[in-house]
Amino acid sequence: MYPPRTEYARSGDANIAYQVVGDADVDVLLAPHFFHHVELWWDSRHHTAFARAVAEFSRLILFDKRGTGMSDRTSGVPPFDVQMDDVRAVLDAAGSERAVIWAGGDATPMVTLFAASFPERVLGLVLWNPFPTYVRNPEMPWLPSAEEFRSQIDETARGLEDPDALVGWDGAPSFRTPEEAREYWRVCRLSTSRGDHLAFANVLADTDARHVLPAIRMPTLVLSNEALEELHPTTRYVADRIPTARLAIVPGDDAIMLVGSSKPMLDEVRAFVEEVRALPAEEPDRVLATVLFTDIVGSTAIAADLGDARWRELLREHHARVRRELARFRGRELDTAGDGFFATFDGPARAIRCACAVRDAVRELGIEIRAGLHAGECELLDAKVTGIAVSLGARVAARAAPNEVLVSSTVKDLVAGSGIEFDDRGSADLKGIPGEWRLYAVAS
Repeated sequence: MYPPRTEYARSGDANIAYQVVGDADVDVLLAPHFFHHVELWWDSRHHTAFARAVAEFSRLILFDKRGTGMSDRTSGVPPFDVQMDDVRAVLDAAGSERAVIWAGGDATPMVTLFAASFPERVLGLVLWNPFPTYVRNPEMPWLPSAEEFRSQIDETARGLEDPDALVGWDGAPSFRTPEEAREYWRVCRLSTSRGDHLAFANVLADTDARHVLPAIRMPTLVLSNEALEELHPTTRYVADRIPTARLAIVPGDDAIMLVGSSKPMLDEVRAFVEEVRALPAEEPDRVLATVLFTDIVGSTAIAADLGDARWRELLREHHARVRRELARFRGRELDTAGDGFFATFDGPARAIRCACAVRDAVRELGIEIRAGLHAGECELLDAKVTGIAVSLGARVAARAAPNEVLVSSTVKDLVAGSGIEFDDRGSADLKGIPGEWRLYAVAS
């Protein structure tokens, strides 16, 4: 039945709007761009035709990101940790244990981070014109500078204020009439405010999820169409760096996934879904995680000054406070060696906030800690977490000053929009780790 009923998934303190279309035995979750409205979707013939086509071979799950469409509004742009929680909440509410996740463009960083962090929930990944970052870097010199990107976004935002501004846009030649174009863009215009759109764009300008791509291990289909030649370098970059990816450039003239002759693309996706639907559920042996290391500054001298009994009491209280904060921020304690802790988190912003909370909690005991964080692919072996990401996290912690929470650039690049600010500590050689690593201290 169209339109489907809008339901709500509870995620933390927010209600996330979602719909389920179709009843096939394989789930496809369509991760939206920032412009999305599950109810206005059905007022557009292009949106409706696309959803019906996908629902022919899947049980399609649509949802509005927090802050858009029918979902609750929030203060600021939700960080990726929160967005990933919202995806899990929608999957749970829709009764989906594993789904093919389909995304593209500005949804790429969150979706790739989700797939690498929660591989047990992702049957396969479909990425349409994906962008792990939007700003020029040494590996992707064809991208615009941060200033150019923000200027482009501002121009788009101004265009969305005018119902007719994008009617003649040459990126969508399949709009046959001005009415069709207005109908499509109305969904975008009414899904979010101009200010929220600009805030989201600023977050994208500061986000870099390139290092997440090699940690994706499930089957992945990377798609673009022939008309979008200017996007092909980025599309190929993503496909080359995901070990399990297959690249498909399909016929098409439109820059918008839902518009025009989408049959070649849908045929590719249908074949991909049929291919992965029967794959057995396996326990992942690798996962993307944020690792945290802490230790007490000057512990040997403190122990000598206090004596064994008082030191044991101090250490017991220190451990209790660290574990309390780990529980609050969903950290997983992996090891406790003497006065140090090793823990992992499923989100980088959450890990940083936990480290800061631990620092503040133990300071009341008259002691200082140093903390270091890194995000990377970890190996899971007999309930242990190992790999170079763990070693790197320990090396970062060793570089931290008293009362300092120090992070690698990979962590910093994934917490844009979280409100966490950093002081640049420059590049460092980390013992036993190839290359130079840029480090940042969490600002007080």
